[in-house]
Amino acid sequence: MASDTVCFSHGQDSGPWGSKIQRLADTAMAAGWTVESLDYQGMADPLARVDKCVAWCAQQDEPAVLYGSSMGGYVSAAAASRVPARGMFLLAPALFMPGYEEYMPDPLPNCPTMIVHGWRDDVVPYAGSVRYGEETGASVVLIDSDHRLTDAIDLIDRLFADFLARLRNRG
Repeated sequence: MASDTVCFSHGQDSGPWGSKIQRLADTAMAAGWTVESLDYQGMADPLARVDKCVAWCAQQDEPAVLYGSSMGGYVSAAAASRVPARGMFLLAPALFMPGYEEYMPDPLPNCPTMIVHGWRDDVVPYAGSVRYGEETGASVVLIDSDHRLTDAIDLIDRLFADFLARLRNRG
């Protein structure tokens, strides 16, 4: 039986229960999913964050859905390359960042993945998300928004709910 758990990984300058995570966690819980949001505050090293996420995943009975925003998107993808994930839902993930390509997970994770990225993002180039989609077959949704994606939360919430429903229907 697949786990109905979502593990949230926040971005570099946010916290485990920021507004986007809280909104999406509420959506997941309303659909019967269990949620966990890891706290990376005070952890500047992305690899230490990956290790923390991997350790959490390793303690679960079944693979979880990994959610990540910005650096948390990188953390989720890197963790999913080391431990099984039921799926990934990533917002403006820091993937294939110029100057940081050596940090990309190898091999890239192989699980159902949806990426939502604002084409006006001036922090994390959306080209990394497009490349990730090309290389893995992940669904990539480019929207008219910036890095924080705050103005698109209603759309993101619907995409997230649909993504979780599709995963549940897959078993």
